[in-house]
Amino acid sequence: MNSSEMPATRPAAQPELMHAAPGEAKAKIRVLIADDHVTVREGLVAMIGRQPDMEVVAEAADGRAAVSAWLAHQPDVCLLDLRMPILDGVATIGEIRQLAPAARIIVLTTFDTDSDIANAIKAGARGYLLKDSQREELLDCIRRVNGGETCIPPALVAKLAAGISNEALTGRELDVLSLLARGKSNKEIGANLYISETTVKSHLRSIFTKLNVLSRTEAITVASRRGLVKI
Repeated sequence: MNSSEMPATRPAAQPELMHAAPGEAKAKIRVLIADDHVTVREGLVAMIGRQPDMEVVAEAADGRAAVSAWLAHQPDVCLLDLRMPILDGVATIGEIRQLAPAARIIVLTTFDTDSDIANAIKAGARGYLLKDSQREELLDCIRRVNGGETCIPPALVAKLAAGISNEALTGRELDVLSLLARGKSNKEIGANLYISETTVKSHLRSIFTKLNVLSRTEAITVASRRGLVKI
């Protein structure tokens, strides 16, 4: 969406206090929401606004606005989409973490390839959730990350571990795989890369072994799921 459709940031409200117990007062968890889809932001604002221990202090429609909003409002937790205009999620995490290494950021996205998860965690995300997660799962993740924990669902941890444990493809194998995903034949791959068909077949055997697949179609499917190629 065009970030001009709404202000990049929502003015911070005056901090409110909630009573955790008689004689005690606890500040609400201050949340920044960064997502380029206005309907997603509105839904999250409404959901978080209903929680007695949370409040949304700012919104951002792109990565650059998210960094500015973080600087202006210093939220406790940032909910961040992975794919955004101007500055993507991973780059946004990197910039925020350069400014504040202890920043608590949760990636909330539709993308779950092992490369997406790994890149976000390497950049410094403290949580990673998919947008189809249950409401209580998201709210629990916000509270846990605010408390200093890391929050990644077991299924995504398993996917990340599987990707890390597999032997990495070489640059040339990735070139071959990319052309394979575009529907090129062995002869066409060889012509594009200036290598023989025999060499192409050798690379394909290595690719199949590393991806633990038996066919070209399966190799493309697995590679796409891991974020190695786009189809």
